[in-house]
Amino acid sequence: MIKSMTGYGLATTEYENKKINVEIRSLNSKFLELLVKLPKIYNDKENVLRTICGKQIERGKASVILVIENTSEEATGNATLNIPLFKTYYGQLSELAKSLNAEHTNIFQETLKISEVWNTKQAEVNEQEWEVINATFLKALAAFNTFRIDEGNVLANDMSARVQLINDSILAVEKLEVARVPAIKEKIEQLLKDTVGAINIDQNRLEQELIFYAEKYDITEEKIRLRSHCDYFLSIMKEAESNGKKLGFIAQEIGREINTMGSKANDANIQKIVVGMKDELEKIKEQLLNIL
Repeated sequence: MIKSMTGYGLATTEYENKKINVEIRSLNSKFLELLVKLPKIYNDKENVLRTICGKQIERGKASVILVIENTSEEATGNATLNIPLFKTYYGQLSELAKSLNAEHTNIFQETLKISEVWNTKQAEVNEQEWEVINATFLKALAAFNTFRIDEGNVLANDMSARVQLINDSILAVEKLEVARVPAIKEKIEQLLKDTVGAINIDQNRLEQELIFYAEKYDITEEKIRLRSHCDYFLSIMKEAESNGKKLGFIAQEIGREINTMGSKANDANIQKIVVGMKDELEKIKEQLLNIL
């Protein structure tokens, strides 16, 4: 099974006079980079969430954001404006803006953003509320993992098709390979005729040269190994765990065999097929960057 490192999960729960929202998202990264944003009263719960995320998310640049919204009018009474302090800040900022000839049309709104002008009642940790938050978090995490699996299936189908194209290309190479040795023999014979003449050709030496070149340009082992690597790649994709790193190593081996085949080909048509195989492999490597 393939999992994408890109993921998104959102869960919302209504509890008493509050709306609890948990959002989890991630992008690809070599390691786990986790950002957790919680209301201040639940900062001591951050390590709990980090431990769960470390096991579930594994890799990726991820963020977990918890937002608690008060839905009742009664709750708005927890924050009141300190009007004298607000007037002081507003007056000082207005005077400063005038003295500097700076823009001062938004000073009122900016002053409201200063946390000191608000009197807030410190909320207390509610363990029952935390249980609801934790359950909401787990729902968001489940949705996040489902997203990763769905995205991974799309990537897996794409890579499977490209690996199959590489396998099909091996068959195309084998069809062209039949005419390759006779072509080499003809080329050597013509070269000898042009240099020493047809009468002076040593047939035994010619046969030795043909055997040498046949062995030098033989790509049987490369084809066998390439097929084996492709089959192994497909089998790893079907395993229960997502193995992006292992697939990356196998892709490197596939590339090595394709390159060796290209260097031994000594045939323009086979070279074209090899270029096509390299192109498909590069697209596979691009997809692997986003696989867990």
